Formats: sequence, C-alpha cells, structure tokens
Amino acid sequence: MNEVLPAPRLTLRGITKRYPTILANDAIDLTVAVGEIHAVMGENGAGKSTLMKIIYGVTRPDAGSIEWEGRLVSISSPAEARHLGIGMVFQHFALFETLSVAENISLALDERITPAALAPRIRDVAQRYGLPIDPARLVHSMSVGERQRVEIVRCLLQSPKLLIMDEPTSVLTPQAVQQLFATLRRLAGEGMSILYISHKLDEIRTLCDNATVLRAGRVSGTARPREESNASLARLMVGSDLEEQTLIPREAGEIRLELKDFSMAARDPFGTSLQHIDLAVRAGEIVGIAGVSGNGQAELLTALSGEALGAHGGSISLCGQAVDALGAAERRRIGLGFVPEERLGRGAVPAMSLTDNALLTGARAGMVGHGLVKRSVARLAARATISDFQVKCASELSAAERLSGGNLQKFIVGREIRLAPKVMLAAQPTWGVDVGAAQLIHHALIALRDSGSAVLVISEELDELFSLCDRIAVLTAGRLSPPQPRAQLTVEAVGLLMTGTRESAHA
Repeated sequence: MNEVLPAPRLTLRGITKRYPTILANDAIDLTVAVGEIHAVMGENGAGKSTLMKIIYGVTRPDAGSIEWEGRLVSISSPAEARHLGIGMVFQHFALFETLSVAENISLALDERITPAALAPRIRDVAQRYGLPIDPARLVHSMSVGERQRVEIVRCLLQSPKLLIMDEPTSVLTPQAVQQLFATLRRLAGEGMSILYISHKLDEIRTLCDNATVLRAGRVSGTARPREESNASLARLMVGSDLEEQTLIPREAGEIRLELKDFSMAARDPFGTSLQHIDLAVRAGEIVGIAGVSGNGQAELLTALSGEALGAHGGSISLCGQAVDALGAAERRRIGLGFVPEERLGRGAVPAMSLTDNALLTGARAGMVGHGLVKRSVARLAARATISDFQVKCASELSAAERLSGGNLQKFIVGREIRLAPKVMLAAQPTWGVDVGAAQLIHHALIALRDSGSAVLVISEELDELFSLCDRIAVLTAGRLSPPQPRAQLTVEAVGLLMTGTRESAHA
C-alpha cells in the first residue's frame, strides 16, 4: 500500500505585488514541505521581505494564491497568520523602547498573560536556545543584537508550525550559531517548517534542504544548497561571478585614533562599563573589534563618535588632537566618519529623502555655504552615492524608509566614504546585506584604507573581520584584548574569546 504524503505546509502560486515605482513580486511560486528548512535567497531589493510580509499577513498580494496545509487561505493580518501557526522574526524590529523585554513579548502574544507570569517562560526558552536575555531589562538600553534575541524568543514562545527567520544569526558567535542550527534541525525533525532568509552562503549550505532564489522580484532559480558551492549560489543570486577580494599587506602610518587607559561607566543600569581600554588605529590600516552584542560595543561607539560625553578615565585623541570634551559635530570637523549600526533613526532619518540624508553629514563637503543649503550640490552627492554603490531606489528624492535594509546600508556607507574621512568608524557595516553588496562595501572600505584613512570596524561577523582587517581585537565585558595581526588568529579561537573564554587566540 502506497504511503500518502502529507500536503505541503505552504504553497504560493503566482504571488504578485506592485508598488507605484516597483514590481516587488512578479508571479512567484514557492512550496515548503512539512519539516523542511527552505532558504529564500536574493540580492537586497529582490523582493524577499515583501514576500515574507505577504505570508505573514502584513501585506496583501495583488494577485496569486496561498495554500496552507492543502487548503486555500487568505491571510489578511499577522493575527490570522499566527492563528494558522505562522511565526516571523523580522530583520527590523518592532519593540517599544520604554518597556521591558517581558512587557514587549506579552503585548506580542495572542494569549493574555502578565509580564510577571511570562518571565519564567522567557528565561526557559532563552536558555534552551542559547539566546540569553533578561525579561526585566528595558529595551532602550539594549543593543541591536540583544533586541534580535528578544524577537527570536518571542517567536519561539508561540510554537509555530512555520517559522520565518530573517537574518537570525547576524549577532551570534560561531559557537552560538551551531547551537541555534542544532535547535532548528531538531524543530524541523519534529515537523516544524522553516523559511530561512540569509545572505550567509555557508549557513545556507550547512542548514537548508532547498533554496528558492529571487532576482528583481522573480524566481531566478532553485537549488539544493548542499550540492552547490558558495560561488554557484552567489552566481544564482547576482547573475554573475563575484570578483575575488584581496587585502594587500601594507605598512601603516601615524596614529589617527587612540584610546589610552579609557574607562567609562555605563549610563544605564543594564549597560556595560568600559574598562581600561587601550587602542591605536593608524593611517592605512583596518582594525576590527569582535564581540557578542552587549559586551560594550554600544558604549564604545557612542564614546568614540562623541554622542556620549561625561566623566571618564583615560583619554581619546583624534588625528593627534584630544577630543574628550568634543561632541559629534566637532569630531566630524576634525575628520571622523561614522556608520552606526542602526540604519533608520540614527544612520538616516526615515521620512527624509536620500538627498536630505546626504546633507545631514555633508555640510563640510560643500553642501552648505554662508549659512545656506546648496540643494543642487546635495542632490548631486546623493546621485553619485546611489550610482557608485549601486543603490536600488527610484531617485535621490526617495525617502530613506522606502529602501530595503541592504540598499539603505549601501547608501549610508557610501555617503560617509564619499566624505573621505581621516578616520572611519563603521559598526556592523554589512549587517543584513547580500553577498554582492557586502563585497562592494568591503572593497570600498579597503580602498579607503589604501588611500590612507584609518578604519575601525566593529562587527559580530567573524568572517567579515577576517577578510577585511589587518588587526583584530575582542571586546568582552567592557574589556578589549590587545589587537593582533589577522594571520596570527583563528576564527574558532576568536569565537572563544567572544564568549569570555580568555585564552590565547593564536593559531
């Protein structure tokens, strides 16, 4: 007697979604089986986020149909999606800054439960999945990485049949990634289906059973990732081979950014105090700082950028000038460029156009003169950034919030690099961008270094740091290890240092 196979968990047929200036999804077909881990791949702006929002009920398609476990459904809201058994971890978070972790999660759940009653369940799920969070902590005090953990735990508390994960490992150490993958495989083995959106090709090849590739809103191909190479998967995504990236060794110049015995107390009860940090970044080199989110990265960034001024020990100098008492604007005038980890709200004003966002940091680049804004210069600068960094948008007048996350990231990085800073501070420069865009950003940072700028990159992507940096240090519990040449380090050893195992990281 032939075994009857279960109906697919999810089937999309001809899903189409149009916006005024773009066809985001063009007749997309997709099938996800019970217990399958299915990757959705594509460049930034390929239509992945729109498709996931349609599945989760945030957006309604203009054409096409959705079948759930063999029956036709119409998913008109996230509540209906959750009722069916669909959960989603968004790349851009929807958390209330002034509420605690438990309060945020209780608001997101369909069941009525007090934050106090929910707290033990949060701790249990967080511990099981290796995503430590404190239920009582206020969200405004958390880094981007810690907020992502909140979103993942919130979703897992709902025990979904289909779990949509958008870049879930961008804040995890290699060891924690393996732990999460073990959990996802166990969940899939128990029958949960997983839609996995990631730009990390190694992850997709390791974890996923099948992959659907989108390009310009259409399905450009399908693949079994374990049978592909990184190069062949990248080719499916971008339509061509990627150029090899090389970091040619060179002798560094004078010190451009220096911290001497720098200490600063955390500004909120849940922050991390910086303790006796020594760091020197020279002209013509890229120094990387690795670390699990929440170990002082946010505090170090605000101290370096000039956003956080206050009592501290030690000193900070920029281009040979003491800047301890200087704010962000004064440090920019000396020659600091800054790419923050938060794109919307800190790196760019969501409702403002790309031209106006270029103007925010471009006053010293000829966009303002005699107290007057030179809008034609600002528009030309925005257009040049869009062209040089292959930003997909309607025009330089597009609002920042209308761009995909990766395209907005390319614009912010490009805007800062075009200012030719003497010192570039870049936090998570390729977080959530596709492989082609990441390579473009890496090339631009290396070219900036080769032109004589000093570049400091803070990233939780170890592969990125090892491909990009001349020297690497690790930030753990507010303490910075001595930067060491990349050739003397291994990814595994640095990963151990990130978890607080302070052993030698030499190969």
